[in-house]
Amino acid sequence: MSGFWQRSIGLISLILFSSVLWGIFGAVYALLFFSAVMLWVVTHHVRHLMKLEQWLQYSDHTSTSIPEGSGAWDDVFAHLARYVRTHSQSQQQLSSALDRMQRATSAMPDGIVILDEIDRIEWCNPIAEQHLGITMAFDAGQQIIHLVRQIPFVEYLAARKYNKPLVLKQVRHHKLVLLLQLVPYGYKQKLLISRDITRFERLETMRRDFIANVSHELRTPLTVIGGFLETLSDKNNTDSKINQRALTLMSEQTIRMQHLVEDLLTLSRLENTQNKINEKEIDLTAMLHDLHQEAESLSGGHHQIKLNIATDSQLLASKDELRSAFSNLISNAIRYTPEGGEISINWEIQDGRGLFYVQDSGIGIEPEHIPRLTERFYRVDSSRSRETGGTGLGLAIVKHISSRHQARFKITSKIGEGSRFRIQFPAKRIITPAKDSEPTPNK
Repeated sequence: MSGFWQRSIGLISLILFSSVLWGIFGAVYALLFFSAVMLWVVTHHVRHLMKLEQWLQYSDHTSTSIPEGSGAWDDVFAHLARYVRTHSQSQQQLSSALDRMQRATSAMPDGIVILDEIDRIEWCNPIAEQHLGITMAFDAGQQIIHLVRQIPFVEYLAARKYNKPLVLKQVRHHKLVLLLQLVPYGYKQKLLISRDITRFERLETMRRDFIANVSHELRTPLTVIGGFLETLSDKNNTDSKINQRALTLMSEQTIRMQHLVEDLLTLSRLENTQNKINEKEIDLTAMLHDLHQEAESLSGGHHQIKLNIATDSQLLASKDELRSAFSNLISNAIRYTPEGGEISINWEIQDGRGLFYVQDSGIGIEPEHIPRLTERFYRVDSSRSRETGGTGLGLAIVKHISSRHQARFKITSKIGEGSRFRIQFPAKRIITPAKDSEPTPNK
């Protein structure tokens, strides 16, 4: 039986019964009976409508139970209960999906901001908050150009060129460099994706500087050699002293270029991840004695060079790389310490870790230069560095060798008091002899 006829049986029965009463008792009694029944029906519906209205206005539909009903209203409330249950399940699924989406975007390395059609912030992940200096809790509903006010960004947002990204420098956030991209999303919405490219920008700057510096370093000796070759090839040149001087300078510049190429090859080899360390047990006492003798020879008696070995502990490392790192630090100290200055070469165990350091009494280094000293070709005083014969790559080599041995390379310095260059090796690389011998006395 259809729902219509099922709902109509009561009304048809009432009409038939009222007709029977009409025939027996007359129209008045029949109408009174019909009116009384209809009044009860209307009251019944009104009471249930009031229950429904109260539930709709004042109840939490997902948690409050549906009102109880009777008659046809029992079916209505039953259908309503099924609808609310289905709606609640759909809402939970949507909430769960939204929560998963927000967790996924929060874990992304890129910042994401959802903007509406007039560029108001609807949602953003924590990375976007860091990149753009916004806060979801306070800035939701705000126009993003009121918060990110750089002119290039405002122009980019207005241009709506979705196929072109924007490189934006956030000066107030430690010179952060961002790559911003607008992507159409949903109904007149936009995704603003931000990516931190600060590291890549620095690498690109270093690459440009590296090429420029290598070109400059090679141009000078090549110019000297080329000039003297023209002098020597001059048929009218018969001055043997000039020729000898030319040959001497060309030899010096050739050696300088050889050192530069060797250091570049060394750096390339150290940066190659496929180049594994050839580790073995190193007798540091013997190595440091050899380096001490080389240092005295390089100094030519112009400095007081001491060797302090406080332990006989040996080191698990690459002998060639270790010698290169130590030699660079010692030769740097000699080159940049004035005549009569003191230089000490030290090896000791500190808190279970191996510590090698070179201390000098030179002029010192200003604090702003220290973080950049390990960059390729970075020089505090370019003219003085070239006079001393440095290639500008020594400390970069030391940093890479330290990193390959899981060691920490640190530079400390004070103006007028000198500098200390230290390499601290992890405890796992320290090999302690079975019987400690007497430490080597100072020299």
